[in-house]
Amino acid sequence: MIKFENTNLMPECFFVSEIEKMTGIAVSDCYQCFRCTNGCPAARDMDIVPHRIIGYIISGDRDRVLSSTSLWECLQCATCSIRCPNGIDIARIFAALRRMSVESGLAAEMNIHKFDTLMIESIARHGHMYELGTVMRYRLSRRELLDNYRMGIGMIKKRRIGLFPHNAADRKNIRSIIKKTGGNGR
Repeated sequence: MIKFENTNLMPECFFVSEIEKMTGIAVSDCYQCFRCTNGCPAARDMDIVPHRIIGYIISGDRDRVLSSTSLWECLQCATCSIRCPNGIDIARIFAALRRMSVESGLAAEMNIHKFDTLMIESIARHGHMYELGTVMRYRLSRRELLDNYRMGIGMIKKRRIGLFPHNAADRKNIRSIIKKTGGNGR
């Protein structure tokens, strides 16, 4: 009888199926149309643009994907997901890849939790993420405050992000949930 244990037959199938199982998203439906990359406001800062990340997932290049700085440059604005003609939630895939990157020890950033911490603080404070304030605090922490300022101004003009924060009515409940789940709900 032939045993197929510990074989390395088509390792790409295992990576893409792992991502699909984890997220419930049919990653392999991507036909590389570039719409996600063309709409991404952070693409020019990425070492691997969104459609290529998906391509590398499909081709099984696990280490390249999980060590990419693109996972940490992603703003989680979901423009990529909205633009995808196949309905692939790329933003959710990126969030899953970030977790996998940390768990596997391949995370590219030394300070990988900084943005997440700032985002959780923003959600605890306002009841939802105040994008402009969170990104500005993150860029300031990296001494990159004026990097990509033109993109930020463009996003404000197009009303993609708000200039001022708006507080959700139930933000105290949200803050309580964050504290109970171990987040930083100051």
